[in-house]
Amino acid sequence: MRDQAETLRLKMLKSQGELSKSIAIISGKGGVGKSNFSTNFAYALLSKGKKVLIIDMDIGMGNIHILLGATPQYSLKDYLHGTKEIDEIVNTAPRGLTFISGGSGLDSVMEWSAEMFERLIRAFEHLQQAYDFILFDMGAGATQSSIELIVAVDEIIVISTTEPTSITDAYSMMKFICLQDADKSFSIVSNRVSKYDDGNDAITRLQYAMRKFLGKETKLLGFLPEDPVVHKAVLAQEPFLLLFPNAPITKRMMAIAETFVSPSSSDGFKTGEGFLGKLRSLFTKGRG
Repeated sequence: MRDQAETLRLKMLKSQGELSKSIAIISGKGGVGKSNFSTNFAYALLSKGKKVLIIDMDIGMGNIHILLGATPQYSLKDYLHGTKEIDEIVNTAPRGLTFISGGSGLDSVMEWSAEMFERLIRAFEHLQQAYDFILFDMGAGATQSSIELIVAVDEIIVISTTEPTSITDAYSMMKFICLQDADKSFSIVSNRVSKYDDGNDAITRLQYAMRKFLGKETKLLGFLPEDPVVHKAVLAQEPFLLLFPNAPITKRMMAIAETFVSPSSSDGFKTGEGFLGKLRSLFTKGRG
């Protein structure tokens, strides 16, 4: 009965335009600038009048709060363990951006128990009504729990650099996701591009591999240049979009956000309506 009531409630909210779009930001390996992209992309969306929440899903090893120069008292771990409620772990960064920290101090990535997962579902049900976009900054690579979340979201953004190993790892990650859901769509951002031709060639190779071996078309969301202001912003623990508003990388990030929210791009989105139902189905499948 609860599932039926949840479905009806979410359908009603979606009909009123009150459910957020869920976006997983992923990479095949660490060190490609994924979390930096997430924080600055969130601010770019915020500058366009959108309500945005970042959830750091690299539980135990998250660094979103560090990039934002924040020291949250509570994290997603506290909520999953049942010691805090969802509103208590939502933090506010400068200029109104909200985020949930993944926390730190665990030696390995946490796998969700059934009880934790049920709490996660309840949290997402609540949060979907409050924001336009929920960005899930996923840990690098794949675990059972992270794949379940990635497959359920409305949109996936893949971050890769022009390095051959990064391209190969990004392809492997997308292939793994496609094996779980062949209909999943991907947008790709090429980060740390020294020259436009290098970035274009790298993405072309990645798109060709997806088309040839998986029969899958992928969308280029944009390129981000190698820019010294990124390192300066990280040291200052402030997003480069705020600290260096006129930098080349800031202008490119704003262009990516504009492309992302444009009507032609949004037409391809699935609604947020099925996110929770799909996530619950994927988690319970095979668990009896």
